Amino acid sequence: MSTHQYILAEADRAPERGTERGRPRLRYVTYTHYSQEWTSQLHSHTCAELFFITGGRGDFLIREERFPVGVHDMVAVNAGVPHTETSQNGSPMEYVVMGVEGLETIAGTGGYTLLNQAVEDAVAGCLRILTQESREPRAGCDEICQRLLEVILLRLSRRGDFALSDAPAAGSSRECSLVRRYIDNHFKENLTLDQLAGLAHINKYYLSHTFRREFNISPINYLISRRIQESRFLLAETDHSLSQIAQILGFSSLSYFSQSFRRAEGVSPLEYRKQHR
Repeated sequence: MSTHQYILAEADRAPERGTERGRPRLRYVTYTHYSQEWTSQLHSHTCAELFFITGGRGDFLIREERFPVGVHDMVAVNAGVPHTETSQNGSPMEYVVMGVEGLETIAGTGGYTLLNQAVEDAVAGCLRILTQESREPRAGCDEICQRLLEVILLRLSRRGDFALSDAPAAGSSRECSLVRRYIDNHFKENLTLDQLAGLAHINKYYLSHTFRREFNISPINYLISRRIQESRFLLAETDHSLSQIAQILGFSSLSYFSQSFRRAEGVSPLEYRKQHR
């Protein structure tokens, strides 16, 4: 296996306070090309990894689930999730890996997401520049690579089948992390603070206080922010009416959806749709 890895200079330093909750940080970039000495063993990392398949075909094994991947596919694997990859004979697999701290894919219990045909032209262009910069690092290389990560994440966030969130900071309470992940996966449902507190087996007032301390937002406002995030995609990429979008995302009424959207985005849902069509 032919591998080249570039580790950003800031990767080994302690992150600034709030980094995990705000700006995901690129820790390293790895380029891998299959060769006969390829060894495949389950392993995990302390940060999330984004795999972009740039050539050939192969298979991913994550925990006990195996699935095929090919050119233009992308696999996001959360921190601590055991995984490995193998190449198909006759079609050597090549991929770019970005190790990202402070990020996790909002996925099922497997802790990963597979996106077919994720490497569209804009993302491919970013990967080419990323490759060039990290293979021949010069002044400003780390910042350029970090910015390219952010552009790639923004491009991916436009897809309706992919969502990311800030990874829980070290020391986050188990109950708050559990509630946040539940909201990430069930935000379209009619959730209440009582239900979320019952899920974590704690008092709802304690949950509200602790959640705000951990993530700087209340559980219900976090729920609304997840719905607004999804509504941006539905407004820009679908022809659903505003009433349909409000219903899909679990808002109790169109007026509540409109008020929440304007409060978060500064414009009405209809104005946002006009701007992004």
